[in-house]
Amino acid sequence: MIDRKRRGTALWAVFVFAFLLSLPVFAQPGRGLKIVDSRAVKVRGAVLQVDFAEGKLDEPDAVVRRIQSAASAIVAYYGSFPVKRVRILVVPVAGRSGVVQGTTWGDMAGFPGMTRLRIGEHTTDADLREDWTTTHELVHMGFPTLPDDQHWMEEGLAVYVEPLARVMSGELTAARVWHDMMRDMHQGQPGESDEGLDHTHSWGRTYWGGAMFCLVADVAIREQTHNRKGLQDALRAIVEHGGTIDHEWDMPKALAVGDAATGTHVLTEQYAKWKDKPVTVDLGALWAELGVKFDGDQVMLVANAPRASIRERITGERVQ
Repeated sequence: MIDRKRRGTALWAVFVFAFLLSLPVFAQPGRGLKIVDSRAVKVRGAVLQVDFAEGKLDEPDAVVRRIQSAASAIVAYYGSFPVKRVRILVVPVAGRSGVVQGTTWGDMAGFPGMTRLRIGEHTTDADLREDWTTTHELVHMGFPTLPDDQHWMEEGLAVYVEPLARVMSGELTAARVWHDMMRDMHQGQPGESDEGLDHTHSWGRTYWGGAMFCLVADVAIREQTHNRKGLQDALRAIVEHGGTIDHEWDMPKALAVGDAATGTHVLTEQYAKWKDKPVTVDLGALWAELGVKFDGDQVMLVANAPRASIRERITGERVQ
């Protein structure tokens, strides 16, 4: 989840107040919390400063290991970590277990990226091995901050990339990733009153509608490039051109950079079709083409499906 600093209105007093709140010294999340421990996590291209706010955690070392593995998954997908310096603020939540909630900001108090994680006091190493939130939040570092109407792209991208990054780093199996996508992707389909992704800001359309946009685009890019390029190449190019969370871009700029990297117009043309009107995807046909099908509670990956090679490239190969 991404939060943003807000600008003031035309009223002078409100403007001044809002301007002061937008300054890092006032707006920094966790300002006023006592930091009782700080660790440095190093990954390719970045240092993550992990600050622990006051409170009890049964296994703080396990939290650091989880942040390290999540950051490594981001490196596996992007080739290096998108921004050079990151602050991770860990806020213990008394009496709870698991990663309760995460929020990410750009350009915060001298850090290009900052993530706050609320983690339960009794969270175990086993709990953290099942955590997806930390990786989801760190994916946000690798895409520019967009206008509010395109918030679905930021969140949908994080939903889509998070499991792919984790399978590339060895945390998940490809079968697990396709199982979860097949189970949940339908939540992104438009409803009766849908007006397109830019105008329909429900939970399902924001998160899974955005993820569905990414999946359809990924498959289309690979089809048009004979499986030589994919969405991963587009996203890496956006980062290389400075499109990270600490920079504000509009959607056309981001997608144009991505399209140039793949030599296609998939992202720009798909956005033009999806932004202002509902587009329903025949997910059943897509899963069949990719060779993904349920066998009871399990997923079978069909090797001779028409687009099986595309499926395998999406989840099975690390592009360097």
